[in-house]
Amino acid sequence: MTTPVLDMDFGPLTIAHDARVLEPRPWTVLQSRWAADLSPELPGGPLLELCTGAGHIGLLAVHLSGRPGVLVDVDPAATWFAHANAERAGLADRVEVRLGRAEEAVRPDESFGLVIADPPWVPSASVGRFPDDPLLAIDGGHDGLAIAWTCLTVMGDCLAPGGAGLLQLGDHAQVDAVREWLARDDTPALRVTDVRAHEDRGVVALLRWAG
Repeated sequence: MTTPVLDMDFGPLTIAHDARVLEPRPWTVLQSRWAADLSPELPGGPLLELCTGAGHIGLLAVHLSGRPGVLVDVDPAATWFAHANAERAGLADRVEVRLGRAEEAVRPDESFGLVIADPPWVPSASVGRFPDDPLLAIDGGHDGLAIAWTCLTVMGDCLAPGGAGLLQLGDHAQVDAVREWLARDDTPALRVTDVRAHEDRGVVALLRWAG
């Protein structure tokens, strides 16, 4: 049986998706717009998006900021849609889509002034509340943060001096857990400097280098 492809408006873009990938959440336009607002003050070059899904957040950030983009996901269906949506938006010549784990898809010599991360953040015990969502796209492990730790580690490896990261999480309690994790000596020297939320639908944390 063929899975129907659906379209939705995401800011000025039209994003295609189907049941194999997470349906774009309209509230996450906040993350793209925040990235674009930050962009002029950050080091130049492409932006990086980890766990891109259908590509909507990263593509809108590319569109609004004027930067090129590198979009990464471990799911072949997600990267297929990210490619297709980049072409549809007229951004294919400015966007590179990479299939692979975040820690493997970014080369050791690469540096980005802006990193966006959208990891799955639903605790494993709660994924049954969302039967229509693909497990790979929402299951964040026992505390909902298993993939977030990886994204933060990659961010610490590739974020340029003076750069900024935007990390999507589920709630303020997860932001507090990230703050505690980053306070350890064996984690990246990043700090949460601001948090924005859309009602009860999720939060985005801004990360910058400490000091």
